[in-house]
Amino acid sequence: MAEIHLRRPAVEQITGLSRTTIYKLMNAGEFPRPVKITGKAVAWPESAISQWLASRPVAT
Repeated sequence: MAEIHLRRPAVEQITGLSRTTIYKLMNAGEFPRPVKITGKAVAWPESAISQWLASRPVAT
């Protein structure tokens, strides 16, 4: 089955992060990088976002 790819607005909604925070974390090596899906468009593999969310500490 093909991997689902999420565009930035969906990633923002799922993670609760802003665009700025996503790119800051990516530059720090703390967030998955997107993949090119067309010449100009990028998206994040859903599995990469799920893994990143699972690795985050849970607030108690």
